[in-house]
Amino acid sequence: MNDPSLVSCRLCPRECGADRTQRTGYCGAPAEVVAGRASLHMWEEPCISGESGSGTVFFSGCPLKCVYCQNYSISDCSSGVKITDSRLAEIFLELQEKGANNINLVTPTHYTFSVINAAAEARKNGLTLPVVYNCSGYEKPETIKLLDGTVDIYLTDFKYIRSETAKRYSNAADYPERAMEALECMFSQVGTPVFDDDGMMKRGIIVRHLILPDHAEESKEIIEYLFGRYRHDIFMSIMNQYTPVREFDDYPELGRKVTDEEYDSVIDFAVNLGVENAFIQDGEAASESFIPCFDGTGII
Repeated sequence: MNDPSLVSCRLCPRECGADRTQRTGYCGAPAEVVAGRASLHMWEEPCISGESGSGTVFFSGCPLKCVYCQNYSISDCSSGVKITDSRLAEIFLELQEKGANNINLVTPTHYTFSVINAAAEARKNGLTLPVVYNCSGYEKPETIKLLDGTVDIYLTDFKYIRSETAKRYSNAADYPERAMEALECMFSQVGTPVFDDDGMMKRGIIVRHLILPDHAEESKEIIEYLFGRYRHDIFMSIMNQYTPVREFDDYPELGRKVTDEEYDSVIDFAVNLGVENAFIQDGEAASESFIPCFDGTGII
């Protein structure tokens, strides 16, 4: 598929219009795919990682750039390896050969056309795994529609439901409505969850929500919205793994982990609401050891 975004990029809601053949836009990505790591990842949700791991490809650059990003070493595209679409297709096949349960595309929005091209090439050469689109939730329906037939599973964030929070931490006051619109499009595309006999997801949606310090009440609002709209037709992943990886002079509230009391209050709220299809985490998830090293492993 030809990539018109290279000369006037409007793949994400920023719609910065950058000519990526000449300069980078808001996401920091050039015309070529840049990726920091491709490997089997064991710390996704159980129905994604399983026992053998999820075949993750961590892309460099990000349209959202949250101030607390745990992958900040590649989110600004200052590190990573430039590759062709054909090399990306080879990486998919190499991950399959290693026993991956799926191909997990982490922060892929700004490389949408390359992902479509690489997946098609890999399918022609023997790729049989489901493709997971692992994104921030800050998406355009028009871009999601391009992925119909390429993506099987959407592993998407729903970070904020209050525009002031989205503005403060991600410079994206329109995040709530954008995430709602994108999720509607994702759901219309892949529908309700489908699992194989081993409990691995083959099709469907998991919506992740990372609880932030001092924001448990907003987290409850998000869960209430998601359950009210989708009931048991999607899975939620309610996460307590927020880890302060930098100094936050301008955001002192982000300088600590989420407390057990905060997390338990959100989980109790979800249970009392009637949420059944949800993943939760224990305290050990809030650790820098869960952040992979983006040293080009599996890319070159």
